[in-house]
Amino acid sequence: MTHTFHPTILREYDIRGIVGDTLTEADAYALGRGYGAVAHAEGARRIAVGRDGRTHSGMLEAQLVRGLNDSGVDAVMIGQGPSPMLYFATYYLDVDGGIQVTGSHNPADYNGFKMLLKGRSVFGAEIQALGARCAAGEWVDGHGRVEDVDVRAAYVDRLVEDFAGGEFRVGWDAGNGAAGPILDQLVQRLPGQHHTIYTEVDGRFPNHHPDPTVEANLADLKRLVADKQLDFGIAFDGDGDRIGAVDSRGRVIWGDQLLLILAGPVLKEQPGATIIADVKASQVLFDGIARLGGTPLMWKTGHSLIKSKMKETEAPLAGEMSGHIFFKHRWYGFDDALYAAVRLIEAVHASGQSLTEIMDAMPQTTATPELRFPVDEPRKFAIIEEVRERLSGDGAAVDATDGVRVNTPDGWWLLRASNTQDVLVARAEAKDDAGLKRLVEQIDDQLANSAVTRTEAAH
Repeated sequence: MTHTFHPTILREYDIRGIVGDTLTEADAYALGRGYGAVAHAEGARRIAVGRDGRTHSGMLEAQLVRGLNDSGVDAVMIGQGPSPMLYFATYYLDVDGGIQVTGSHNPADYNGFKMLLKGRSVFGAEIQALGARCAAGEWVDGHGRVEDVDVRAAYVDRLVEDFAGGEFRVGWDAGNGAAGPILDQLVQRLPGQHHTIYTEVDGRFPNHHPDPTVEANLADLKRLVADKQLDFGIAFDGDGDRIGAVDSRGRVIWGDQLLLILAGPVLKEQPGATIIADVKASQVLFDGIARLGGTPLMWKTGHSLIKSKMKETEAPLAGEMSGHIFFKHRWYGFDDALYAAVRLIEAVHASGQSLTEIMDAMPQTTATPELRFPVDEPRKFAIIEEVRERLSGDGAAVDATDGVRVNTPDGWWLLRASNTQDVLVARAEAKDDAGLKRLVEQIDDQLANSAVTRTEAAH
């Protein structure tokens, strides 16, 4: 028996598609068989399985588990919860890996799978190899078992185990995502006053889309913070691995600003430590980490890539503009928005200031949102190469970690190929509006030279 996946669902960091269209129950079963065969080859026999709150997650989970069992792999079912709870389960339980059924922050008709095996994320070439294995029918046969384990209480216990924060008035928005029920338990364990919205799991996302990095999705949280006169607000994405936040005035605290705030207490304990951020992050962050006595490291965008780099550099903390925050310091090194929230409360307490005062003191810059330019898949990497060659001929200050990031007296601009879509992604940041305009003109010039026309830019 063989199985071929729709090519669009085998993505860089996970498997994800539109249920009933590009992603089916047959795909879930085949993934169980393919992953099960790889697990078998590595001596892995027990795998934790969790799911988010989407309407079709249970159905996909059932087929995934059938595929694992038919490969001789035992499935340890932890039930519905956020992706970080599944990651936690791989450390807490006697298992050799884990799979979370989740569509993350995508619209309600999407779903997919995030995979871990033997302490690593399964991503990139390994996902392509899984696809090839299934297409060739390179599966193994066996009879695995199913076991149910409840890790929710242990996970919440661990989230607050060494909490050293203060009492604040906090608003929380779980966005009807999978983190809601855990959040309900968490706030009961934290000092201060806590006001939660949308903690009931609803895979149709009736209130707003569960992506806290898009400002429009934070409107209800801002209103909650204003109405109740709270100190700050925290929001989660659909599967609880990305965090968003607002201060008491409703200002969004972006991923790189959060990382700078969180880095302070870590660098007090580990002076000189490496702190990693992706290439989309502000220069303010990299300069700020250096000023705090840390070693800033700019790395490629993508949670799996960041996790690998953390292991290599022994970094205690890393983050992305997209709201993935990775703590190795006092934690396990995976991206967990609930844990990041707990550490944010600690960091604000340790600063002796309010979060609003911390934001007031942040250097002011002006930046574009993420600009996206649709291009054909084969062209996107070629265009980046063309831009890189033109810039090196001009003697520009270019960082080529992930695409091209160009520093100028006005600030910086970035152009990179998305790993997950057929688009080029651009961003620019300057000290003032006039400088930003000049930077965007440079991006436009480079795209024009490669025959890319600017379409309506979207977040």
